[in-house]
Formats: sequence, structure tokens, C-alpha cells
Amino acid sequence: MQTELNLFSVAVLAPMAGAVVAGLGGRFMGDALAKVVTIACMAVAALCGVGALCGAWQSGFPHASVPLAQWVHAGGFDATWTLRFDTLSVTMVAMVLVVSLLVHCYSIGYMSHESMPTYRFFSYLSLFTFAMLMLVSSNDLIQLFFGWEGVGLASYLLIGYWYDRPAATAAAIKAFVVNRVADLFFIVGIGLIYVLFHTVQYDAVFAAVPDVLNVPYTICGVSIRMLEVICFLLFVGAMGKSAQLFLHTWLPDAMEGPTPVSALIHAATMVTAGVFLMARMSPLLEFAPGTRCFVILIGATTCFFAATVGMVQPDIKRTIAYSTCSQLGYMFAAVGVGAYQAAVFHLTTHAFFKALLFLAAGSVIHAMHDEQNMFRMGGLWKKLPVTYVVMWLGSLALAGVYPFAGYWSKDAILNALWASDASYSHYAWALGSITAFLTAFYSWRLLFLVFHGTPHDAHAHDGAHESPAVMTVPLLVLSVGAVVAGVALAPYYIGAHQGAFWNGAIVNAPTNHIMEAFEHVPSLIALLPSIAGLAGIALAFVLYVRAPQVPAALARSFGPIYRFLLNKWYFDELYDRIFVRPYAALARVLWKGADEGVVEGLPLDIVRATHDSALQAVRLQSGSIAIYAFTMLAGLVVLLTVALCG
Repeated sequence: MQTELNLFSVAVLAPMAGAVVAGLGGRFMGDALAKVVTIACMAVAALCGVGALCGAWQSGFPHASVPLAQWVHAGGFDATWTLRFDTLSVTMVAMVLVVSLLVHCYSIGYMSHESMPTYRFFSYLSLFTFAMLMLVSSNDLIQLFFGWEGVGLASYLLIGYWYDRPAATAAAIKAFVVNRVADLFFIVGIGLIYVLFHTVQYDAVFAAVPDVLNVPYTICGVSIRMLEVICFLLFVGAMGKSAQLFLHTWLPDAMEGPTPVSALIHAATMVTAGVFLMARMSPLLEFAPGTRCFVILIGATTCFFAATVGMVQPDIKRTIAYSTCSQLGYMFAAVGVGAYQAAVFHLTTHAFFKALLFLAAGSVIHAMHDEQNMFRMGGLWKKLPVTYVVMWLGSLALAGVYPFAGYWSKDAILNALWASDASYSHYAWALGSITAFLTAFYSWRLLFLVFHGTPHDAHAHDGAHESPAVMTVPLLVLSVGAVVAGVALAPYYIGAHQGAFWNGAIVNAPTNHIMEAFEHVPSLIALLPSIAGLAGIALAFVLYVRAPQVPAALARSFGPIYRFLLNKWYFDELYDRIFVRPYAALARVLWKGADEGVVEGLPLDIVRATHDSALQAVRLQSGSIAIYAFTMLAGLVVLLTVALCG
């Protein structure tokens, strides 16, 4: 067991070593050595992470912890830097490290044409990975929040990596600000957990849950169970990090960063943090039915909303980005009905095929000299055969076609939604089934626009070429995961061995039987998502291969609907009017009126008054002895008068 714990510790800490060495020494050691250091550290970490997972699997996934250092000791509050070793942590660490290592390797080829040094980029990638590892290996909420904010910081640095591009810097600021709004709710939730449980350490909190089930919390005279309030606040924090409806607006704009960044954010790090948080806090969520209903509602609506927007986007990366938003909606819907295992299963399979799709899109962009508009591509399948094949594999997994990875995890979620008797579960199932159709449609729309048809830019098409091996090998490795991860992991994540596999890392209440019930849905219900996916593929084939003139005609005929979807349901415009413009106007008033008018103006007024007073005082100093004598005599008269009259 000690060997597994040592491997786990190295896996978590090694990426930070690479980030520090590359970041601080990259200027002196050069780009090549910085890449070698970061990738070597990531390779060691990935090997140790997989080794720790294999060892834990053989040992029956015991629960353990690895104390590293004393961190916070203030009054009665104590927080040590401790790594938590259980099924949820070790599987997440292994998945994050494998995907991150492949992204690091891919980045060597993708960033090879950069004019500026890239050691900073590789340092940020390793820092991003380390922050996510801190989050998933945390043993208390303070360390989790440290990792939570760390991935927010690293995403800001990576999205805005091309700081000379205004769109990139604006997208980085937008991501940072939107996540700060959600994080305010999250940190208040952590504060209430400490108030209620007098600790933030997971085991102590979870053990005390039965004793505080009915503790009230009064808001504006209304009494609510405190557990409901806490879980609601934690979920709002997760909504921001995982880009759920209303707090999703930063995610598509994050595509302004380099494509490897998009792959890492969407597949294995930042956006998965919210789902991980919900799974980790399952012992609390099980006793917050009101919050879980809200989670179902938001998750289901998000998955449908993002799919409708994704099917009209012209940008290849934004199309895949909205598919991420949609798939995260599935995961949260599963959390809402208590199928946390299915949510984490879909998170894991999604990491492989979503990283594959983003990196394949990066290969296309690389071949087309940074062109991202799909309507300017076409006919590339002969030029990019490897990319074409892996894009097919990733799309089949995303669409949930049997036997690819997405089939096992997404269908499990839809079956759980049907089998659940929770409020809004059938609403979620209906939207999820429609979304399965839309997902297949926009995935094959992308494939047909990019790889089939007539080239729209003959010059770019003639110059296109397959990516080098340093980019295609990670694609091939990820494609293996997109094909076999579902069938290989299903028996353990959601199947017959799930009880022994999770071993208490995820908790279902005694009354929650959803992980048994989802296996007994009617056959037609179980087949419906697959039928919907195949129908979406067929429709995309008809519209973009057989009759490519029809989509443009439909867009003209249904202009308002098309523009509504193309403009992402006008969320950005709505937020601009409700929040951005009033805030900017208020800031301008405070700037001109308060800052310049009072803070800066008051000292200037005092200076002017002093200056004017000094000018008047100077006139009294005339130099005339007669005036001085007269003034002294007048003063003496006044003094005597006061003394005598007094």
C-alpha cells in the first residue's frame, strides 16, 4: 500500500516541478530544454498515476491519506496539506495525467510555428495540470478551493496566451470574471459548512451529516434546511466552473486560446471540476432533494440549449465547445437523480473523445494555416487521412453509437433519467433524447463540411498536409480510449462491480436505488438514444452531402430562428444590457464624479484655497512702519477694551 501512496504523491507533485523549472528557467535554458523538462515531468507523473491506479485496483481501492505539510493553523482552525487516496481521486488523477501528457506532446507540433518563445506556454500547461490534481486529490474544502482557484488562474493565463490579440485578452478576462461570480457562492458555501460542521475535512463533514439534517437556516424570515442552502451554493459554484446555463458564456470565447488549451480545458481539467465537486459531495447532496431538482433542471436545459447553438456555428472549435457544454449538462442531470457514478463515468469517457475531437480540429486548423471557419474548408479527407479517421471515431463516441465509449456512459445517464421518480427527471430525459439527435447532427455536419464536398479555398486546400507524428500519435492513442474506454470501464463504474470499485468514495443514500433501476428500463427506451443518433447522422448526410443547397435555403426561410441560434440565444447581448452597460455607466460616474471630482478634486481645492489665502496674507506685509505701528496700537486698544469691560 505504501508503494501506491508514494506513486500517487509523485504523480500529483511532479507537474508542479515541471511548471516551476520551465517557467523560471525557460528564459535561460531555452525552449527545447523547457519542453523536455515539462514533458519528462508529465511522463513521470502519468506513469506514477497509472501505477497508483493499478495498485489500488489490485488492493480493492482502500481509503488512505498522505499528509504532506502543515498548511493553515489559526486559532481552532487547522488544515493540513493532505492528499486523499480513494477511488474517485486516483481515477481522476490517472485520467487527468494521461490526457495532459498527450496534450503536452501534441503541443510540440502545434506550437512549432510560434514566433515567440513557448516555454511560458508549456509552464502554464503544467501549472494547469497541477492545479487540477490539487483539486481532485484534496482531503478538505480549503485545499479543493486552492485547486479550484488555481485552474481558474491557469485558464486565464492560457486563454490569453496570445496577449497581443484583443479577442484573446477579452476572452481571458471574461472567463476570469464569470468564474469569480460563481466562486463567491462557492466560498460562502464552504463558510457555511464550517459554521455547521466546525470543520472542512471531508470525512468529518460526511460523518456528521445525519446529526444536522434538520438544522434550519433563516433567510429574510424564511426557514430553510441548512444542508439545502449549502448544496445550492456549492452547485452555483460548479455551474460557473462547468459552464452551465446562465454562467456558460465564457466557454465558447475561451476558444481564442491555442487549441491544446481548449482540449485540456474541455476534456480533463477546468470544466470537469464542477462534476467532480458534485460527486465528492454526494453524501451531502443525497439529503438535499430541492437542490437536486434544480440541478436536473439546469443540467437538462443546458444540454439542449448548447446543442441547438452548436448545430449552426460556423467555427469548428466553437462547435466542439458547445458540445462540451451540452455533455456537461448530461452529467449534471445524472447528478440530480443521484446517479453520480454514471456522471463520473461519462466524465471519464468524455475526456478521451473530447480531447480527441479538439486535437483533431487543431490538426485541421494547423493544416489550413489557422483557418477555423468550416464553410471555407471542404474536401480534406484525402489530404488528412489520419485526422479524418480519428475525427470519425471521436464523433461516433460523442454521438453515442454502439460500441463506442459515449454509448455506454450517455445511455446510462438517459436510462437513469427515465427510471428516476425525481421531479423534472422525465423532462430531462426528453431533452436529453432530443439532444442525442442534435449531437449526432452537428457532429456529422462538421465532418461533412470539413472533409467532404468541394474545397472552398483551392489555395489552402492544395497546401494542406497531414500533421507530423508528434501530433498524430496522441490522436491515435486518444482514439483507442474513445473506442474501448466505455466497454472496458462500464462493469466497474456502473455495472456489477461498482460497489466494490467505488468502495464508499461515492455515496448513495439507502433510499436511492437509481443505479439498480436504470438497468431495467424498457428496451425501446434504451434503444431510443441510439435511434435518435443514427437519425441525426442521416439528416446531416442528406443536408450537407446529397443536397448541400438546402441548409442555406432553410436559414433564409427561418431567418429569426436561425439568427436566434447563431447568436447563442442572445445571452451575451442580454448580459451586456443588464450587467455590463449599467456597470460601465456606474464605473464612469464613480470615476469622473467620485474619483476625479472628490478623491482627486478635494486636495486640489485645498491647495487652491491655501494658495489664495497666502496671496491675501502677503498683502498685509506692506513694509510700512506707520501701518505696523497703527496695527499694534489698534491691537492694544482692543486688548485693553476687552480687559476693562471683562
